[in-house]
Amino acid sequence: MQGKSSIAFIGSYPPRACGIATFTRDLSEAVAGCDHHLQPWVAAITDEGALYQYPRHVRWSIDQQDLASWREAARAINESPVSVVCLQHEFGIFGHFGRDGRFFDHLPPFLEELRKPVVSTLHTVLPSPRPDHSEAIRYLHDRSDAVVTMVNMARLILEEEYGLDAKKLHTIPHGVPHVPQVPPEMAKQCLHLNGRTVLSTFGLVNSGKGIQYVIRALPDVVKEHPDVLYLVIGETHPEIRRREGEKYRNSLIELTKRLKLEKHVRFVNQYLTQDQLISYLQATDIYITPYVNRNQITSGTLAYALGAGKAVISTPYLYAAEALAEGRGLLAEFGNPKSFARCVRLLLEQPALRAHCEQSALAYGRPMSWETVGTRYVDLFCQVTGTRQRRAADIAAGSELQPMYTDKVGAKEQEPVDLAVAAPH
Repeated sequence: MQGKSSIAFIGSYPPRACGIATFTRDLSEAVAGCDHHLQPWVAAITDEGALYQYPRHVRWSIDQQDLASWREAARAINESPVSVVCLQHEFGIFGHFGRDGRFFDHLPPFLEELRKPVVSTLHTVLPSPRPDHSEAIRYLHDRSDAVVTMVNMARLILEEEYGLDAKKLHTIPHGVPHVPQVPPEMAKQCLHLNGRTVLSTFGLVNSGKGIQYVIRALPDVVKEHPDVLYLVIGETHPEIRRREGEKYRNSLIELTKRLKLEKHVRFVNQYLTQDQLISYLQATDIYITPYVNRNQITSGTLAYALGAGKAVISTPYLYAAEALAEGRGLLAEFGNPKSFARCVRLLLEQPALRAHCEQSALAYGRPMSWETVGTRYVDLFCQVTGTRQRRAADIAAGSELQPMYTDKVGAKEQEPVDLAVAAPH
């Protein structure tokens, strides 16, 4: 890409509170930071009924539940000087689930209309997928010039279980911010955590985090290590709060009281800025992701902890199993408080092991810096635009007569496609 070019990032965006929004912001800033010729523009996906004050570089807003809004956004992007569309795919943002759990894909109206090269990043890759899930991913793959996963395991699943073209698949890790290496005790002073051994879990709170298993592990830990403090950092996920209120958080607070752990568990119930998160990471001695979903293929919070060089304990969901391999952290059994207690005590009572985990995590996290990740995305953007330009030249020369896209949208384009029915069984 020569001269001034614009990249359109499609995803949720702050101030919407979700992990995809944070990723979209960080990636767009990283891309802009590594090449001053690139101008990041954003098409922000807005949840139903919400109103956000987006920054100026958010040029378009897509109503998540309105298929006409998706098509209008594609048309606007077609008429703009955008060179590449970079799409951050998550099922719950690019579609919706019916009461029976079936997925209704909102992307076809957008991609059928779009006439720009597409690079799609998959934030969820499900092993042994249902037909409606696999059909949605195959459709997105077929309409994309490149597909990005964040771990090799996801790429392997897409090749073997979805039958996707390996030539289109690329692995680029989840980016992480720069976390200055300071002694934890210094960071603790700023947060009034002096004299405490800090365990932490951060992110939007929901029952899938498995935080209750860490709390249940603490009685066995604090008997030998009475200075331990477990920080649960983050507010309840907005979608969960809309449906259930604070049911899960209240159950955690009640569990803490029942186990008489009020001095050892602290809830930081707010949506933190990145600078605040970095401060808490610097003060953390052991980071924990006790998630319950075995198939989770990405975790921004785990990526952040690795980038900060922290000793990590996690359940072996797909992302963690790959990221913590080769001694970069400890894996605890799903839903097993005793297993978490053993792992915590092991790291607290064997300083050499903890130091090894920290050093291995820091080394693993270096290629995950946003500067490096942004450069790799820019290289991929250049690759797909170059391929598209060569293909256009071939078509102009008459060596390829097939249309670049096939229009498959039926007359009822306002109705979501029931992929569970449409997909072959």
